Amino acid sequence: MEAIDLLIKEHDNIKRVLAVARKLCLKILEEGEVDFEVFEKIIDFVKNYADDHHHGKEEDILFERMSDELDKDVKEITISAMFSEHDFGRYFISKLETALKEVKSGDEEAKIDIIANAVGYADLLDGHIFKENNMVYNYGKENLSSDTLQEIGVSCKEVEEKAAQEGIQDKYIKMIDDLEQRV
Repeated sequence: MEAIDLLIKEHDNIKRVLAVARKLCLKILEEGEVDFEVFEKIIDFVKNYADDHHHGKEEDILFERMSDELDKDVKEITISAMFSEHDFGRYFISKLETALKEVKSGDEEAKIDIIANAVGYADLLDGHIFKENNMVYNYGKENLSSDTLQEIGVSCKEVEEKAAQEGIQDKYIKMIDDLEQRV
C-alpha cells in the first residue's frame, strides 16, 4: 500500500471516532449524562493513534519531504496550515480533558465545554481531512519525484512495522469498533 493511501485509510478510522464524539455530545444534550469512559478512550485514540501515529507520519515524513522538495509556497502556506490545524486539534483535546475533569469535580456548567471542544475538534478534523485527502496529498502525489514517493513509502512502512510490533494498529482499530458499539 502506498504511503498516501495508508494515510487516507487512517483518516477513515479517525472519522469513525469523530462520529462517536459527536454522538456522545448529542447524548449529553438529550440526557445530561457524560460517558467519561468513552470520552477518555476517544482522547487516548486521538493522542496515540491520530496524533502520534498518523500525524507523526504526516509531519515527520510526508510534509517534511514536501517542504524540502516542492515550491517554497507549499511549505510556507500549505504545510504550515496543516501543522497549525494539528496544533488547534491538540488544543481542543487539551480543553476537552480539562472540561471532563471539571464535570467530574461537580461543575455541571463544564458540560458545555465538553460539547464545545469535542465538536470543535470533530469539525476541525473533518475539514482538515478533506483538505489533506483532496488537495495536499494529491499535490504531493503529482509533484514529488517518484524516488521521493518511494522513500516516503519506505519510511512509512518502517513506522508501520514498529507500530505493529507494539500492537498500535490492532489496539486502536478494536477500540474504534468498541466505541461505535457503545454509542
